Amino acid sequence: MAFAEPEPETTSVRLGRWVGGAYCWESLYLAGELLRAGGMTDVQYVQGDQKYFDNSEWIAAGETDFDFNMPTMHIRSVEAGVPVKILAGVHSGCWELRANDRVNSIADLKGKRVGVWAMNDHPLVFLQLLINYVGLDPNHDVEWVVGVQENGSLMQNFIDGKVDAFLVDTSQYSEVRNKKVGHTVFSNLIDRPWSQYFCCMLAGRTDYVDKYPVATKRVLRAILQAVEFCVSNPKSAARAVVDRGFLPSYDVALTTLQNTGHDRWREYDAEDSVRFYALRLLETGMIKSSPQEIIAKGTDFHFFEEIKRELKT
Repeated sequence: MAFAEPEPETTSVRLGRWVGGAYCWESLYLAGELLRAGGMTDVQYVQGDQKYFDNSEWIAAGETDFDFNMPTMHIRSVEAGVPVKILAGVHSGCWELRANDRVNSIADLKGKRVGVWAMNDHPLVFLQLLINYVGLDPNHDVEWVVGVQENGSLMQNFIDGKVDAFLVDTSQYSEVRNKKVGHTVFSNLIDRPWSQYFCCMLAGRTDYVDKYPVATKRVLRAILQAVEFCVSNPKSAARAVVDRGFLPSYDVALTTLQNTGHDRWREYDAEDSVRFYALRLLETGMIKSSPQEIIAKGTDFHFFEEIKRELKT
């Protein structure tokens, strides 16, 4: 389909990448070729500074122009005064909480040890919101066991009995299920209300979005077209990201696409996702701004709505 729009104001864009990881970013990785075909000749995939716990800091440091992340981290960036605009929702379903037999619900985490990669990164923030939502105090009712030990993984810490529960991302879904490592207590693909909102959302640097609106729309369109490809042909999409060197495992790439809600981007309300997570963050004291203030200051969904209409089938 041809779109009657001017040439992009710039042909350059910097997108993020995690070397060897970030399987839920497959649509971002597939967007590059679409962008180049559409006239964005200088598409760079940048591995941001590894001193940062979270890739939200790459865009804050000016290292990337667009960022895939949970709404929690985008909202915290807006709260902190980072010049960033949340532009679109991409998919849902990045997380499962696996636990031992002592834990059968989020409420059962009271007094238990929960393994996390680091303090203040997006998996921990998400867990804190889950815990607060059921009436527990994430700062006092749970013991956070931080960091990968010498044995190599949080999963191994769980197997060794050092933690009672740990959060699993899409890259580990197949392994924990095949090895029967714990059982699933929570999944944000299926458990409400979390399953009703975007897990990964796209944000852009405000100066890029404001200065280059045509280029911004092309970036967003390419990503959403890639999302459609992930839904319609997950095997080919998984093969493409591996063949292009973005991810190492075809099986994990395919499992990720089969276990995330990439088909929900047309259905879910991006603004409502920001509102939901901003309210949860406000309730836990992680931000002071109201959801309305966050939405007014740090979102711009008009590109998203335009592309929804353009790509309507």
